[in-house]
Amino acid sequence: MLEAIDAEGSISGAGRKLKMSYKRAWDLIEELNKSFGETLVSKAPGGSNGGGAQLTDGGKTLVKQYRAIEKASHDASRTCLREVGKLIKPAE
Repeated sequence: MLEAIDAEGSISGAGRKLKMSYKRAWDLIEELNKSFGETLVSKAPGGSNGGGAQLTDGGKTLVKQYRAIEKASHDASRTCLREVGKLIKPAE
């Protein structure tokens, strides 16, 4: 959700991109803000001036750290999966 908001510049755009309702997208943002105890997405009301949303520094840090965890996990599992693959017997 955070990456979609960063890319789309709005909560509604992020919701459309992820094929979810605006309410669901908004609820996710509120839950994230509550869980982390800070505002991760700053938002401006819509209307004739456009509105929009963007990640705060905390939101950007969360995305960066999440992606680092994801990469470390992928890198660590690659070796294990290679070893498991060696145990698979070829089909006859």
